[in-house]
Amino acid sequence: MEISDENFRVWAEQNEVYFDGVFRLAGPDAYAPIYSLITGLLHEGHKQVTFNLTGLEFLNSSGINLLAKLTIEARKMGDLLLVVKGTHQYPWQAKSLPNLKKLHPLLDLRLA
Repeated sequence: MEISDENFRVWAEQNEVYFDGVFRLAGPDAYAPIYSLITGLLHEGHKQVTFNLTGLEFLNSSGINLLAKLTIEARKMGDLLLVVKGTHQYPWQAKSLPNLKKLHPLLDLRLA
């Protein structure tokens, strides 16, 4: 399944979710379809789920809140390994993504 518009794209392939582009959605309601897509993947019974953010140029505060909610959802699942792949290419990622580890200490953050 894929969700996209002219500025961004989110899609899942097996147990990996890819985020690409610029996310400036208006608020939590606008992010709800993305939340549904990803929580569905989290509950499919995978041992590991990866959020691949390496193509994500910008994410507004509502989008960061979405990542926080998804991280908490993954933490609730106990035996699910959550991997977050980011890049130093976009400074917001190096600044914001380490905060996800505060929500889920076992999260595997990979910044390249």
